[in-house]
Order: sequence, then C-alpha cells, then structure tokens
Amino acid sequence: MRINLPHIHAVKKRLADGRVVTYYYHRLTRKRIHGEPGTPEFLESYREASAASGPDRNTLSGIIHEFVRSPEFAQLALRTRGDYHKHLTVIEELFGDAPLAVLQDRRFRALALKERDRIAQASAKQADYWWAVLRRVLSWAVDRGMLENNVCKGGGKLYRSDRRDRIWQPEQINALMQGANLQMQLAVLLALYTAQRQSDLLALRWNAWDGRRLKLTQHKTGQQVIIPAVSPLREAMANAPRTAVTILTNTRGRPWTTEGFRTAWGRTIRSAGISGLTFHDL
Repeated sequence: MRINLPHIHAVKKRLADGRVVTYYYHRLTRKRIHGEPGTPEFLESYREASAASGPDRNTLSGIIHEFVRSPEFAQLALRTRGDYHKHLTVIEELFGDAPLAVLQDRRFRALALKERDRIAQASAKQADYWWAVLRRVLSWAVDRGMLENNVCKGGGKLYRSDRRDRIWQPEQINALMQGANLQMQLAVLLALYTAQRQSDLLALRWNAWDGRRLKLTQHKTGQQVIIPAVSPLREAMANAPRTAVTILTNTRGRPWTTEGFRTAWGRTIRSAGISGLTFHDL
C-alpha cells in the first residue's frame, strides 16, 4: 500500500566527492526525516518530526516557522517555495536559536553578511538569493510586530549579469535546429518568436493558441501578452502533435518538468557544439 505523506520537503546536495544526495525535512516543524522514503525508518522518523513541537516563537526559528505557514509564503510559486526552503534550512541551522533581541542588533547583520560572503565564494547569485530570503523573513516579522526593525535591509547585490552581447547567430540557430528533436525545435521557435520566459513557455497551453496568435499571462509580472505568430511558428504549431494540455512536451508526449527540460536543453546544445549561450538568450 502506498502512503502519501504531506509536508515533506526534499533538498538535493552535491557532496565533495561529486555524489548527489537527497535530504528530507518536515515543512512545518523543519525537522530532518531520516531513512529512505517507503522504509519503516523513514515513516517512524516522519512521525517523530510531525509530532515535534514548534520552535520557540521568540527566536529566528520561531519566525521562520510562522513565515512558512503564512499566506504570503503559500502564494509563492512552487519552485520558489522550494528555493526558499533550501535557504531557510541553512539560515535556521546557523542562526535558528538567535533570540529576537539579537536579531535587532547591528552585529547580527555583520554575522549574516559574513555568511553571505562565504556563500559568494561558490556562487554570488546564490549568496544574493540567500540574503534576499533572510531579509524578506525579517521584514515579514517586522510587519507583524515580532521585530521592531530589520537590520538586514538593503545590502546590495554581489551578482551582476549583463548578457546584452550574448546573441545567437543564425549559424548557431541552424546548428541547434538540425541537432534538436521535434519537441525541442518547437521550444526554440517559441522562444525566438515570442521572447517569453522559459517557465511561461513550458506552462503554455493549447487553449492559448487560436491558429494565428498566442495569448498568455506572464507568471512573473502578471501581464497579459498577445503575440501574433509569424509563418515559421504558425507552421510548426500546425504540425505539432497535441498529446497533452501543454504545447511543449517531452519525447513521451508529457508536459515538461523544469528540471527535465533543462537537462534535455543542455544535452541538445552540447551536441550542437554550442557553449556560452542560454535558452533565454534566444
């Protein structure tokens, strides 16, 4: 008998030897769940994590515990919630026991910035994300009267990205299309002729297509966009099989997962001998 257990959050981590392992946590109590899913050890650990009392509300762990239960957190996109959980786990391991008085001391900001700088040695982008999550949690606590001030406001960004000179040349697009399967070819044409984000294109449904135009609402901005299709895109759409509710599908005719598409995209551009360019650069 299969049992679906709620509130489980999986975090993948790459070890020093290159292996990728998965750690499991209870979303509400943020307790580690030990063992492999489906085993008695995992079920027993899950029950213990579920029964664990929440952290002291007068600590950072308590604030985090309340934040992940809030409507603001629930309204985040699924992938964003996953990213937040990853960073919140690190924040709680480092500073979870910090009482409210410490969180309002400028010296706490110095400690947090030191940790951000440590993360930046591996990835400035992830360091900025980690800082943004901490800053948002503290601001959320200020708005609810749990803290008087957020000492981690501001902070600037370490990561700077300027891809204005990263342009796909016609010969590179030709090489990409020649080596791509039909599913990936359609994804490339949609990116080229709509200029929309990867996440919006993967979510695009057939009911957004009337044979001449695409109509979509951008997830990030909430903006509704209507895009007339040029002839190459119209032809590709007319010939595309409708095997799912989404326009873009994998080779099994199923909607793409984000990770599945990224893996297939990476394989496709490597086989075409292309480097230094991304899907969004299209």
